Amino acid sequence: MSAPALTDPRQAQAFRFVRCGYADGVAELVYAFDDGPELVERILYPDAPALPAARREAFAAALRLLHLVAGVSYYKAGVPERIVVEGWTPGPDTASLLDALYLHGLAEFAYRNKLDLRGRIRFPRDGAAAAPAATLGLPRRTLAPIGGGKDSLVVVEALKRIGEDATAVWVGRSALIEACAARTGLPMLNIGRELSPLLFELNRLGALNGHIPVTAVNSAILVCAALLYGYDAIAFANERSASSATLEYEGQAVNHQWSKSFAFERMLHAYLKAHVAADLHYCSLLRPFPELAVTRAFARLPQYFDVFSSCNRNFRILGPRPADRWCGQCPKCHFVFLALAPFLPKPRLLAIFGQNLLDDDAQAPGFDALMEYRDHKPFECVGEGAEARAAMEALAARPEWREDALVARYREEIRPQILAAQLALEPWLEPGGEHLVPARLAGALDAIRGT
Repeated sequence: MSAPALTDPRQAQAFRFVRCGYADGVAELVYAFDDGPELVERILYPDAPALPAARREAFAAALRLLHLVAGVSYYKAGVPERIVVEGWTPGPDTASLLDALYLHGLAEFAYRNKLDLRGRIRFPRDGAAAAPAATLGLPRRTLAPIGGGKDSLVVVEALKRIGEDATAVWVGRSALIEACAARTGLPMLNIGRELSPLLFELNRLGALNGHIPVTAVNSAILVCAALLYGYDAIAFANERSASSATLEYEGQAVNHQWSKSFAFERMLHAYLKAHVAADLHYCSLLRPFPELAVTRAFARLPQYFDVFSSCNRNFRILGPRPADRWCGQCPKCHFVFLALAPFLPKPRLLAIFGQNLLDDDAQAPGFDALMEYRDHKPFECVGEGAEARAAMEALAARPEWREDALVARYREEIRPQILAAQLALEPWLEPGGEHLVPARLAGALDAIRGT
């Protein structure tokens, strides 16, 4: 019998979570549109030890969650009206978490594709209350996700400063991230992720495409890793600015960074405590800090200046990557350059980037968007508009920067239109607000603050 034909998923009536399984370090996640061919994703956990009996039930719950979360990469290809979970029915907490993740995590995707997903995303649910998660006695050590940029390196150094037993972990192949992880001196764990090749074929056939909440997917992958290898904490590097929406569309906030937001962190943290392992901590060590405070902390870590990069063009799944670590054209390059400028000697910053982005008139639209001047904040992981304005204001007062083309333009054209009270740098250097950092890691917050 021939295999089902691959068809345009936009015509599908249902998206199916077919099955998931784990054996010998490989998690297999299977999906399908209607009765079409199976889309099989594999997560590869290297040198995974045998799973202790006491953790098997928790790992099964984590694997089911990973199956549901990672499905967002495939669901978005067609966004059919029905979501089907085969073999079991999620409980109300699970369904609510997934409804929120798919709705808010795909908000940018919906905006760009002119879709309204409200009322369309409905995960099946039963009414049964699940038994509370057990305390597993997980070893007291931390997984520290590495992304290749400044934020995760600030977290790593804060964990090292308090003597935490930590491992640098990343998902997928990236020579740049591997170089950063190696520079930390921590033990390293590289988890593989193999998307179904049929997904790229669906895209060729005209499937819907766009941004997904990849931090949520990586979080679910690392929850399984924590249970497999034995860690009781996962400490991300998502700062306070990640909670700020990019824009509003059809009455809904659209946040490019929603799966890095405090709203998602709280949801997943509570879910894991209740339904996976009561002693597993999921948090972000940077949550209390604005981007500029994080950047100031990174400016104290020169050992990473020649290996880090926040330029997202380095991390494309497909397509060309820049010959250097910084393309100099994207919003991430613009923001990191601007945010570091108040805290580094100018020659040192220019050596990192190989050019002066603030002395190039052609870059004006990119920096205008960062400052939310005649444009909305870019769909990228960048700080708030007020942070960018405060950084530019600081440069406008410094002789070595004030005559550069875009700083002079800011001083003469943009600054007169902004309330002076919004321009102070100091408020953006202080932590504030809620966080979920466990008590044993609280000293890392002081390390980031510089005290």
